[in-house]
Amino acid sequence: MITLINATNRPENLTGKVVSVYQEILNRLNLENQLFEIAELQDDFVFSASFGKQNAHMEQIIKEKIIPATKFVIISPEYNGSYPGVLKAFLDCVPPKHFVGKRAALVGVASGRAGNLRGMDHLTDVLHHLGVEVLSLKIPISNLNLLINDTGGLTDEETITVLKKQAKKLKAF
Repeated sequence: MITLINATNRPENLTGKVVSVYQEILNRLNLENQLFEIAELQDDFVFSASFGKQNAHMEQIIKEKIIPATKFVIISPEYNGSYPGVLKAFLDCVPPKHFVGKRAALVGVASGRAGNLRGMDHLTDVLHHLGVEVLSLKIPISNLNLLINDTGGLTDEETITVLKKQAKKLKAF
């Protein structure tokens, strides 16, 4: 099972456009997958589900989205030169044992020109600390806002081609 993670809770985010395309790619490769959007978390999860505190909503997310996954695709926008703090807070609230031995592919998105390269490096460090192996082919998508068509879809063929390449590598990883 692959869990795709939309790593932002920002309303109407463009990251979701890339997540949708990636999920279509996984479906075409006949890879079992599910979506987890960080926006599904309760607003107070950092305070109600950390440091050993019990939170039924968080426990359900861990049970359904994290534990059954053998692989993750984390699609993360650039926030202040890194990945969103809400993703880091989520990772901090999940018992580390649920990540050990799993694998991940990373896609960084930005409206700027670096495609969240630095954020993917930061996230790689955290995932390695948790025992997650990260696929070496990381995809930086720059100027995402310019790659969305008039109907709100990601249609840039070059970007879609490289996402397909990464998904195939993830399948074999």
